[in-house]
Amino acid sequence: MNVKYAVIPCAGKGTRFLPITKGVAKEMCPIVDRPTLDYIVQECVDGGITDIVFIVSRDKDDIKKFYTRDERYEQELIAGNKEEFAKSIRDITTKANFHYVIQEEQLGLGHAVLLAKEIVKDENFVVCCGDDICTYSNDAPVKQLVDAFIKTNGHTVVGGQKVAHENICKYGSMGIEKQLSDRLYKINKIIEKPKPEEAPSDLASLGKWVFNARIFDELENTPRGKGGEIQLTDAIDRLREKEDVYFYDFDGKRYDCGDKLGYIEAIIDVALSRDDLKDGVIEHIKSLNIK
Repeated sequence: MNVKYAVIPCAGKGTRFLPITKGVAKEMCPIVDRPTLDYIVQECVDGGITDIVFIVSRDKDDIKKFYTRDERYEQELIAGNKEEFAKSIRDITTKANFHYVIQEEQLGLGHAVLLAKEIVKDENFVVCCGDDICTYSNDAPVKQLVDAFIKTNGHTVVGGQKVAHENICKYGSMGIEKQLSDRLYKINKIIEKPKPEEAPSDLASLGKWVFNARIFDELENTPRGKGGEIQLTDAIDRLREKEDVYFYDFDGKRYDCGDKLGYIEAIIDVALSRDDLKDGVIEHIKSLNIK
């Protein structure tokens, strides 16, 4: 039941955030003073993950640079009496083992996950989308999902939350066979981006999964679907015909940082959660006299 790997697809072009993404990886856009991606990495680490596999395109060198130790820069900071900053950049590079796989073609999320097979092999693993971050005061959502994975004897767990009915058309909607506990459900289907009136429930898949290695077999045999891409949801549905698949309604506040408004909300909320910024941010907001 051990889960030590996390796979984070990061090869997308980030067209919704142009022009900044012409020169900066979307995942590296900052939330205050840390890249969006690092909030996801930290959630994985908080969930017990020791190895992070980034699926990247050839032009995303900034991700690897951020997670590779730069001892010369550390020494420059120390020489300038900035030991705290030196420690902060060193700690980033040592909190997990980082691996990189290049996705040459954009063939879908399922294809990106399949590329991790050469590193993950037959191990269990987590997948987290590079657009979604969560804040949490108790267990990290990734840990909650891993715990559910163990509870279900190593069967696939789809992570998500209940969304407003009118918004279910943006996500995969869960068909529920039975509810096993307050947050754990056994599912009998997933409908991708249904019309609200056709959605089996308002429980939505939100970019986090825990898989056993059998998902790789399904991905290898899943025909290309919408947009000519290998869809992860299609592979999960194929797997569901052979074994149980579950949904876990995780606790935590989720932000869609692939959406400009969601990204701005994340910046504001993170700033308000920090003792060094909270008072100044509140004072600024009050000064705007927004009605």
